Amino acid sequence: MGRVVATAIVDADGVAAALQPWDGLLRERAVGGEAGCFDVDVGPVASYRRTVTVEPAPGGQSSVTQVVDYRLALPFVGFLYALPIRSQLKHVPLRRGRPPWWAPPGALDATAARALCALAVISMATGYLGTLITQTMAFAGAEFGVGTAGQSTALAIGRVDVAIAIAVAAVADRLGRRRILIGVTVVAVGLSAAASLAPSLSVLVLVQVPARGLTAGAIIVVSILAIEAVPSRCRAYALSMLFLMGAFGAGQCVMSLPLADLGLRGWRLSYVLPLLYVPLILRAARHLPESRRFQARNAAVRLTGHGRRLLLLGSVGFLIQVFATPAGQLQNTFLRDERGFSASRIALFTLLTSTPGGIGVIVGGRLADVRGRRLVGAVSVIGGTLFTAVQFVSRGWSLWAWSTMGSILAAAGVPALAVYGPELFPTGVRGKANGILTAAARVGAVTGLLLAGLLSGAIGQLGRSLFILSLAPVAVAVLILVAYPETAGVELEQLNPEDDADPPLGGSASTTG
Repeated sequence: MGRVVATAIVDADGVAAALQPWDGLLRERAVGGEAGCFDVDVGPVASYRRTVTVEPAPGGQSSVTQVVDYRLALPFVGFLYALPIRSQLKHVPLRRGRPPWWAPPGALDATAARALCALAVISMATGYLGTLITQTMAFAGAEFGVGTAGQSTALAIGRVDVAIAIAVAAVADRLGRRRILIGVTVVAVGLSAAASLAPSLSVLVLVQVPARGLTAGAIIVVSILAIEAVPSRCRAYALSMLFLMGAFGAGQCVMSLPLADLGLRGWRLSYVLPLLYVPLILRAARHLPESRRFQARNAAVRLTGHGRRLLLLGSVGFLIQVFATPAGQLQNTFLRDERGFSASRIALFTLLTSTPGGIGVIVGGRLADVRGRRLVGAVSVIGGTLFTAVQFVSRGWSLWAWSTMGSILAAAGVPALAVYGPELFPTGVRGKANGILTAAARVGAVTGLLLAGLLSGAIGQLGRSLFILSLAPVAVAVLILVAYPETAGVELEQLNPEDDADPPLGGSASTTG
């Protein structure tokens, strides 16, 4: 329970403002019959009460004392917001208008806030699991005596896990998002731990296929749950927060890479560490309700009639992944074999150049909600691809600089583009549709990995091969600007008339100010 007491000397306008319900981080309502007393209408709090007292002060002004008692409904991550929120509540009168940059553009209710926090924990686990084989492939290949071409082929074969991801998403459409999400995430952790015992690269890939498939399915369901839980002006923001937590989980995987320097088999320890996530996942389940939109879905809705949207989003996903997947998954191989990096230096490079991407995610998510998705997505694709491609033909400090700039720009487009998949399909088939989109992206990923292997064999340099593949995403920006609809601030039921019209969920649907 928090308490903030603040006093200020204000004029008559300041008194009037202090005695008005606040509409900022949360939306207040006046307590009937009690002047200067307010509780919460919509906000990320379990309890809230603001009391204002006014006393005369010299010079015709007034002394306003404001007492705010509150308890945040932000499990797991509340400590990150504690100080910024206290800072906001110290102002007398409370500042009205647009919420600060670190807050959602619209107010979340307590249920949506708790759900988002629980999903953040699960995203951290899936972020680790999703990048595990990517980060360790170079070291597993070294132990098993498999070169760059063999590693590319192994990663491409592993992409058949998309069939499992589609099945997970489709089952979630029928049986519910919550229980499917918790179950498949825990099983994925167990399978990844079992992969630490793999006697060969083929067995490692064989065990990782179901683990990655369940992880990919969990990522789809996480995004859908978030989109269905929050108001329309907060959807890209919600995904940006979840992507940040996913990146944090991926960063934890990167930080485990120095274990590979312990010996030829040291990389296997990275597969055991995810077991530490299991207690957090089970605790998160207690804060995660089933989607109210899923419970109110129109079960008769079918995917028929949405072929154009599937083709459009699927084509964009395919083209982006032709470059993005080999650029990400073979980066460690490039750094190790063509730039002579050790495991520890690779970990340092990845952390220092990828961490600033969090700036792009935050800014991109907010701009996508406030200014619109299309421009943010198009600019980020072009800029992120260009800078990332240049790093593969660079050396020295410029290699680090290009990678950092590419990371920031590419990350800005992630929430802006990822939000379209859950938004543009009805609730009853949202999981199946996004599973198909994931399949299209995986086909692009496989295509890119195979091309990278073939080109590196023909050219003799992996870096130049990846640079050539960067041509694929150029058409994406045109498709986004010309064919993508603008969905910022539009309710899901308006985007998908097949769904029953329900009132907005998760809090305020509009921005303040």
